Amino acid sequence: MDILEKLFGSVGKVKIIKLFLLNPEMTYDAFQVAERTKVSVSNARREISNLEKAGFVKTKSYIKEVKRQKNRSIVVFRKRADGWTLDPKFPYREAIESFLSNINPFKHKDIVEKISRAGKIQLLIISGIFIKYGEARVDLLVVGDNIKQGLLDNIVRTIESEIGKEIRYAVFETAEFKYRNSMFDKLIRDILDYPHEKIINKLNL
Repeated sequence: MDILEKLFGSVGKVKIIKLFLLNPEMTYDAFQVAERTKVSVSNARREISNLEKAGFVKTKSYIKEVKRQKNRSIVVFRKRADGWTLDPKFPYREAIESFLSNINPFKHKDIVEKISRAGKIQLLIISGIFIKYGEARVDLLVVGDNIKQGLLDNIVRTIESEIGKEIRYAVFETAEFKYRNSMFDKLIRDILDYPHEKIINKLNL
């Protein structure tokens, strides 16, 4: 990310550019951009303003889902809000997208280091967005023991903020994975029988 930071001005701007590039059909307000990219709301507003002036994004009204606590339950309601979306007429969109797609912010060792904090990982498979295979069922398969689901969720959100795209992932305890694999479970077969990379493979698959 250091090279990109020097070229584009800040890590936050790179993350925000990726978010809009990889989700061209989506509209986000400043709070959603900040949440997805893990930058401050003030930084998100500043970078979005600069990108709007450059013609990269444009304002758009959309329906936003908002969660609020009512009594002891969470209520989801929809309201109209103003946000930003990628401007399809931006002339350098394809050039920037091609450039950024060829720079992977995460090396294998970075993914291993981060995911390993969540438990005793026995098998870690990457596919989908990590290897540019659009037909993958999941981008990440995690198999292990004593996995802290909350911590793993936070780690995945951090990786998402760097990549700019939501990660589809599956998690199994080792015993459950072995059983499903022996029963030719469809999800497992759809992962193992199609393009993927094993970056931790203590199960010797």
